[in-house]
Amino acid sequence: MIKFQELVDYAYKYNRKNNKLTRERERQDMTDTSTKMRELGISKEAIEDVLFVAKRMDDKGLVNSFAGNISTKRDGKIYITPTGQNKGMLTPEKIAVINEAGERIWGMKETSEIIMHTMAYDICEENGWDVGGVVHSHSKVLTAFSMACRDIETGALPEMMGNFHKIPCAPYGAPGTKYILTMAEPYLAEGYRIVLLGNHGSLAVGKTVEDAMNIVEASEAIAEQILITNYILGGEKALDQLEIARFYEIYKENRAKRVKK
Repeated sequence: MIKFQELVDYAYKYNRKNNKLTRERERQDMTDTSTKMRELGISKEAIEDVLFVAKRMDDKGLVNSFAGNISTKRDGKIYITPTGQNKGMLTPEKIAVINEAGERIWGMKETSEIIMHTMAYDICEENGWDVGGVVHSHSKVLTAFSMACRDIETGALPEMMGNFHKIPCAPYGAPGTKYILTMAEPYLAEGYRIVLLGNHGSLAVGKTVEDAMNIVEASEAIAEQILITNYILGGEKALDQLEIARFYEIYKENRAKRVKK
């Protein structure tokens, strides 16, 4: 008759052996994945950048499973969040990688807004702006302004005037089509870092994807302040025209620094 202690010892040895095999398989899978990524010229760092921004924006309520998408461009490839996935629960193998021919070579099916991201990179590059990250957000206040089709501007907040001048709202263009960016093209070409898309949230561009995220975060806070001031408190007390003009010059100086060298 098998003793209880013998059963315990057997179970311990079996689990130890099984765990060892599992770890060996996991190490082999990681090795195979790394090898495949090198063969395809895929940047692990680019994927990590997208994952970091996706998680942070999800934590802050700036995106959700069905709205908003995030990308970075590295060596001609676009690394972008997949369609219909919770942004806070993404993993490296889920990030879609699109090559210069427009083919997905890694990850899950890309968001339907890949057209918008591709066009945003092209427009900025053609006009000399240094852009390596694009964020499309459905944050609450920015999206509310886009639904009302109203520009966001102020003469009372220096941080807004010096950094953004204003946040223009482009006319509506159907989501998932080229027309959504056709409407926003003049603003991106002129150097605006964030544009409201009529009835469809906002689009921000930055030197990196983290930079684009920071622009959305700052713009959402500014939009909320302007909303409270103008629509709850009854209106802002603007600075004098000379001071407003001074901040516009600061904005132009900041914009000039973003020209690709």
